[in-house]
Amino acid sequence: METTSTSDKTAGLIGLGAMGAGIAATLRRAGYQMHVCDARPGAAQAFAQEGGTAHGSPAEVAAQCERIVSVVVNAQQTEEVLFGPDGAAAAMKPGSVFVMCSTVDPNWSIGLEKRLGELGIHYVDAPISGGAAKAASGQMTVMSSAKPEAYAKAGAMLDAMAGKVYRLGDRAGAGSKVKIINQLLAGVHIAAAAEAMALGLREGVAPDALYEVITHSAGNSWMFENRMAHVLAGDYTPLSAVDIFVKDLGLVLDTARATKFPLPLASTAHQMFMQASTAGFAKEDDSAVIKIFPGIEIPKAKDKA
Repeated sequence: METTSTSDKTAGLIGLGAMGAGIAATLRRAGYQMHVCDARPGAAQAFAQEGGTAHGSPAEVAAQCERIVSVVVNAQQTEEVLFGPDGAAAAMKPGSVFVMCSTVDPNWSIGLEKRLGELGIHYVDAPISGGAAKAASGQMTVMSSAKPEAYAKAGAMLDAMAGKVYRLGDRAGAGSKVKIINQLLAGVHIAAAAEAMALGLREGVAPDALYEVITHSAGNSWMFENRMAHVLAGDYTPLSAVDIFVKDLGLVLDTARATKFPLPLASTAHQMFMQASTAGFAKEDDSAVIKIFPGIEIPKAKDKA
């Protein structure tokens, strides 16, 4: 069981992007005293206006908290959070816990558990899924794996920040492996949804009608329903960018390649996102993968006036 102390309802969060800001707000509503920082100027201060404390570096956050959640893009950024200038690791007290929510190579996550363990820091491999809206409402999914001591320290906080917390193993790696598999499906579903909508446009089917029919038929998927709504609106504001799936499907393929396991659909989807990225859509919403298809007229942005 978690020990009780005045620090039980204090938490740090590093990375106030679409998901991180939602998690921080959810924990704040759950009664946690939040200490936050973000690489973007002003982001932490904006969050703190509603409650919490803004800091200028991960080290400053770590000096105040025994539980830190990192919600950055990838392993490289996580390395910076922990071991870069003003990194958190050197400032974390022995017995503290670091919760890593990024999508990363499972082997890197396994190695990070060992590195932090040598410093006396507990570690939770805890990739997340569900999107910004579910993060903000406390209904996202956490795919976690960790040693019992890490769960003892972070378990209550994990439960407070998510609707579903899956405990998939007693050491790092399993959480990241399950997230990799989830991203395989997510990327393939988005690519397939874009292909289907593109074919409908090419064949002259009214896009709104096609969307209505598919979302009430057996061919529907959560990704079709969610991402093709962006296409119909002509709105490619990045909630999850094209380059996220260039990265994530790349991790999927790297994982499978290590054991010579074939992934033909994931490989094709990865190439589609790569094509969209190099065509200039890297920072657009991942639904912009539909723009790689030739000879179609994609719906234009609706007038918001």
